Amino acid sequence: MSTLAQGREAYAARRWPDAIGQYTAADQDIELPAGDLEQLATSVILTGRGSEGVDILARAHLKYLADGDYSAAGRCAFWIGMNLVLLGEPARGAGWFARARRIVEDVPEPCPFEGLLSVPAGLNSLYQGDGAAAAEAFTRAADLGRERGDADSAALGTLGLGQAKILLGQLDDGLALLDEAMVAVTVGEISPVPAGIIYCAVIETCHLAFDLHRAHEWTRALDRWCNAQQNLVFFSGQCQMHRAELYRLHGAWAEALDAAKAAQDLAFLGDRMATYGGFYQEAEIHRLRGDFDPAEAAYLKAQETGFPPQPGLALLRLAQGRPDQARTLLRQAMDGAGLDYRRLMLAAGVEIELAAGDVPAARSAVEELASLCASIDMPMLHALAEQSEAAVLFQEGDPQAAMVLLRRARSRWLGLDAPFEAARCRALLASLCAALGDEESARLEREAARAVFSELGAAPALSALEQPLPEQPVPAGPDARTVPVPASGNDAGHSPDAGPLTARETEVIRLVADGLSNRDIAVELFISEKTVARHLSNIFTKLGLTSRSAATAYAYRHGLA
Repeated sequence: MSTLAQGREAYAARRWPDAIGQYTAADQDIELPAGDLEQLATSVILTGRGSEGVDILARAHLKYLADGDYSAAGRCAFWIGMNLVLLGEPARGAGWFARARRIVEDVPEPCPFEGLLSVPAGLNSLYQGDGAAAAEAFTRAADLGRERGDADSAALGTLGLGQAKILLGQLDDGLALLDEAMVAVTVGEISPVPAGIIYCAVIETCHLAFDLHRAHEWTRALDRWCNAQQNLVFFSGQCQMHRAELYRLHGAWAEALDAAKAAQDLAFLGDRMATYGGFYQEAEIHRLRGDFDPAEAAYLKAQETGFPPQPGLALLRLAQGRPDQARTLLRQAMDGAGLDYRRLMLAAGVEIELAAGDVPAARSAVEELASLCASIDMPMLHALAEQSEAAVLFQEGDPQAAMVLLRRARSRWLGLDAPFEAARCRALLASLCAALGDEESARLEREAARAVFSELGAAPALSALEQPLPEQPVPAGPDARTVPVPASGNDAGHSPDAGPLTARETEVIRLVADGLSNRDIAVELFISEKTVARHLSNIFTKLGLTSRSAATAYAYRHGLA
């Protein structure tokens, strides 16, 4: 088999370094056809060498022009522009977009890829918060892609239209479009680079929509997609960034820190889009543990990417006893943020305003957060709103009403398998019980919170718990960039076919029935092995079982496997 044939075979098998080696060797012996140059460029880009890949893609573009294949030349020009934008060179990228458009205008017959040319305008409208204009541009991209049989155009247009509809408040329609775009990716219709773009954009958009079920599901799918490709760098860092978020929420903080560090390493190797998230997630773990100096250093590294590291840095200032500075930082970030990112900071805003003594400002943030629940019916958003309002009600002198909301929020966090957030609810419940004169319940709630904080190594939360200040609320909610795994449906309840098991326990017993070890289950669900063991213990106790084989039999009898 010739080196050229071996390069093509390696590319088809997603063995990017092998493809690069064989194509490069062939390029020294023969003039590579334009299609092979394009595949070589893609392989180079996916291994993290974006600038080099763009140069090779430019060679492919010129070769297509020389061959008279103007449609392919225009497609190459578009992807040169898109890769330059991803590399942080938007001016050069705009030049290549213009070149691609000119080729389309000069070619008499319709170009299959023409829909792609509407994507940059759609992205610009999204970034500016203009959902209507974005929807118009992405609809054109999707329609042209379907009409002319270009799967990449159709999928990217569908993705963007989904994002635009979510921005416009049409949540259900938007999420359905995201699922449609992901179907095209998972069945293999989409080229590797747009496939990775779609994976990462869908996960990010699910976070903005508080749809944690989809965020978790697609993060697992992205993880599998990355692992199936040899030495993939581009998109792998972003995958590790999302894994770090999941691990952090589920109390697997050591694993979260490892994933954040891996994201940083891959960012250095070429996945630039993982830089912010890698450092931000590292900072969050340090902050929660009370390691304030490394937390600040990591937040500042995240800030070097051009995005404010909020609400994390503001929460760090609060933990350092500087509530006024925390409030200034967060208000500045919220004032300059689009509506989608602003709402991610509302819960932290409630916490900081209360700490600064501005109860009316906290009430305003709570009302804004609660208003979102009418249009975004997601368990995490409800937990955030209920927990935040409970903290405000306590400060307003209504501990009884606060307790009702807080118990509901605690149940949601437990169903989401978020031990730290559930423990913070318990800490505030202890203060509420004490305010109502129920010292025994206060002691029990405080001890339960202390056990979780101790196990996690959450030194600041432990310290706050020991301070005899019942009227001072515990932080009202987590950083909403956290990505938990939700229970099925809108509440953290029980699966209808699982008997007494919670949604998370149902997931665990299903994976046990599939033959996964505790370690494999931990990786699949982004939790620690210790947490898996605790879930199994609860399952055995609830069901009166004593072995994994008995649990497997139960799962099959009840349609869980």
